[in-house]
Amino acid sequence: MKILVTGANGLLGQKLVKLLHQQQDVELLATSRGSGRFSEKGVAYASLDIENRENVQEVINRFKPHAIIHTAAMTNVDTCEQEREACWRANVTAVENLVEAAEAQQSFFVHLSTDFIFSGDSGPYSEEAEAAPVNHYGESKLAAEKVVQASKTPWAIVRTVLVYGITPGMSRSNIILWVKNGLESGKTLQIVDDQLRSPTLAEDLAEGCLLVAKNRAEGIWHISGKEMLTPYDMAIKTADFFQLDKSLINRTDSTQFTQPAKRPPKTGFIITKAVERLGYKPHSFEEGIALLAEQLNQDQP
Repeated sequence: MKILVTGANGLLGQKLVKLLHQQQDVELLATSRGSGRFSEKGVAYASLDIENRENVQEVINRFKPHAIIHTAAMTNVDTCEQEREACWRANVTAVENLVEAAEAQQSFFVHLSTDFIFSGDSGPYSEEAEAAPVNHYGESKLAAEKVVQASKTPWAIVRTVLVYGITPGMSRSNIILWVKNGLESGKTLQIVDDQLRSPTLAEDLAEGCLLVAKNRAEGIWHISGKEMLTPYDMAIKTADFFQLDKSLINRTDSTQFTQPAKRPPKTGFIITKAVERLGYKPHSFEEGIALLAEQLNQDQP
């Protein structure tokens, strides 16, 4: 099975490259802008600007993938709010380009989407819940979903929530590392307790994407962690795991922070469909912390 991955330099992209490279029956082409930054050796790689229609057609027509897993996106919610045209090009125009090329090959198109297409008024959400985004990022991702659903190639939409994990030389942090580093430095942390999410380990999301692709499981799939937690809950669990001083963690609410983009208060997913039909088995949040801790230890010289 020939699988092309976009966004191979991102957190999910790197986890997917590692997972797919281990599959005996998969021929992988990893793609991203510029040069590849993943640590696996011997991975076929092509530079790809997904906003460039001709570049997309040239790469996909040459490789002729049986499946495309599209992970690349502009995901910084506040940047999307402030740079709306750039967000639309990255999250919608790029999908139009990819879908057009996928249609020509009849590639199975697996599109990554987000809990931020929902209002956050009534989470956790099932796949059938009505979308009502509260920020431009969510609007762009919902528009991309509609492009995929209207396509003439087999498709799946994989929605996820608050992905966390680490990669070698990672440029962006996550809540676990941020809390760990802050508490180890003796800092007092102000963390919101009025937003609910189902945080998703990047390795679990990669596994879910592989299950969808290999089974050609068409339709919409909610792939996330199984627990509903607030950022405050996640911080306390992180402090407990690393045996750090959780008295430095102060409970607050989102009204205390000024951010360009509104956040949906309560999202999180019902993942019963993926568990029962795909055999998806996510880690608990504590298991996810333990995996990150193990990876951090491996990276130490």
